[in-house]
Amino acid sequence: MERIDVCLIALRRILRATDAYARELAQSAGLTAVQFRALQLIAETGQITATRIAQRMLISQATVTALVDKLVRKGLVTREKSSTDRRQTNIILTELGRATVDNAPDPLQQQFVKRFEALEDWEQSMLVASLERVALMLNAADLDVAPLLDSREIRPGG
Repeated sequence: MERIDVCLIALRRILRATDAYARELAQSAGLTAVQFRALQLIAETGQITATRIAQRMLISQATVTALVDKLVRKGLVTREKSSTDRRQTNIILTELGRATVDNAPDPLQQQFVKRFEALEDWEQSMLVASLERVALMLNAADLDVAPLLDSREIRPGG
């Protein structure tokens, strides 16, 4: 098999893995990978502000508002005015939200992070450089994306 075929197969496997995880997450938790990541961030401390979610996920405040709206409708989080700063609203995890985080399939992204962190420094550098080169080759280097393993676009409505 030629190198180009091996490369294309590897890229296809990556795409299929992210799509398969997205389907599994949707089926088991009823969430997209982006919604689940936001829920995980809220679960880390039990409450968080929308601004902090936006900063951690590298997405806009409008996108976070739409994400949180969906999580509220599903009963996974609530919004409460801060007792210390009336201008601030905290997003608080519900019991259902905690159960959803605890029972969801192991996130593909966390599997990747664990394995990536276990690599030697030189291997991490090599992977980063190679993936950045692949992004350039696919004319994707300038796309504005969050650090999430999800093939769909993150939009304010989603």
